[in-house]
Amino acid sequence: MLKEGDKAPDFCLEGLTPDGEEKQVCLKDLLSEGKYLILYFYPKDNTPGCTTEACDFRDNLNAIAGRAVVAGVSPDSINSHKKFKEKYDLNFYLLSDPDKKVLQAYDAYGEKKMYGKTTVGVIRSTYIISPEGKIVKKWRNVKAKGHVAKVIEELQKLTGS
Repeated sequence: MLKEGDKAPDFCLEGLTPDGEEKQVCLKDLLSEGKYLILYFYPKDNTPGCTTEACDFRDNLNAIAGRAVVAGVSPDSINSHKKFKEKYDLNFYLLSDPDKKVLQAYDAYGEKKMYGKTTVGVIRSTYIISPEGKIVKKWRNVKAKGHVAKVIEELQKLTGS
């Protein structure tokens, strides 16, 4: 189980850049600007909770952009990500993890309770990773609504602004 203070597990995934370019994106690329990384894991494109969370990041990117890079990761295909990005005009990285290797490395895949039943799937989780590649904040089983405000609050504490 990853915890705050741990080194963030390295990865490279196919994805879309904020401009919509399709390319392989690695952890080191996301940290290369010397900013924090908000890495969030979500179950599925175009579902109500995931759309709420993605649009919340989109709408608040101006409050984040100077201090952090945002990347969303799900098991969806690049094609699914393209449609999601276009439909909601998303302005951050969307990465595809169909093998769920990165999801597992970040404790974002496994048993979860949904409507009283135990299922196996993506556990909505968010990490703030320092420019040096350390996990400075971790949230698991987050509720999509209102979560981005908590992320921004934490980012303000970390950057002192």
